[in-house]
Amino acid sequence: MGLIKLLFDNPIAFLLIAVPLLYSIIIHELAHGWVADKMGDPTARWLGRLSLNPLKHLDLMGTLMLLIFGFGWAKPVPVNFGNLRDFRKGLIFVSSAGIVANIIVAFFSLLVLRLLSSGPWDMLYLGLYYMARINIMLAAFNLIPIPPLDGSKILMGFASQKVQYTLARIEPYGLFIIIGLLWLRVLDPLIAFFQWLILGIISLILP
Repeated sequence: MGLIKLLFDNPIAFLLIAVPLLYSIIIHELAHGWVADKMGDPTARWLGRLSLNPLKHLDLMGTLMLLIFGFGWAKPVPVNFGNLRDFRKGLIFVSSAGIVANIIVAFFSLLVLRLLSSGPWDMLYLGLYYMARINIMLAAFNLIPIPPLDGSKILMGFASQKVQYTLARIEPYGLFIIIGLLWLRVLDPLIAFFQWLILGIISLILP
């Protein structure tokens, strides 16, 4: 369901979902740039993308898609992988950074939920619940190994040059492939598996 419809149907629910979703996407992108900077590529820092300011990250088309269809994206943080001190290790770490950041946010949201009770905390409880759920969903979605999603670049970091070349050739068409597979619900079982895996990892620390 698009967020525009939710805005008119239930403005409070819109805020409880839209705000955590916005900052979850920003944190995801910020993590890519931060790790890239630590590994030798300052491109994101030079362009002012290491910021929590939404205006630095919002993509017009991605935002419209999110509002209308409930599926969207932010501007990817620019990374020059050629600047990284170790290409393969950098590809894996930088690509994993956004996923790991989302899992960490989900973990701390669930941790705080454990400490809350009902009553005056209801709105905060719902906000944290949506924050955890959204971040788990974002992490699971980005693990899909189809370009340009992070999972494909993590795979490239471990794969042969032939596989890297194949994935690179797919990338210009990747967004259309992903939208088509989402429309056909082909990716649902894979996303559900990744969500189960992420919750399993969190439950090892937060039983």
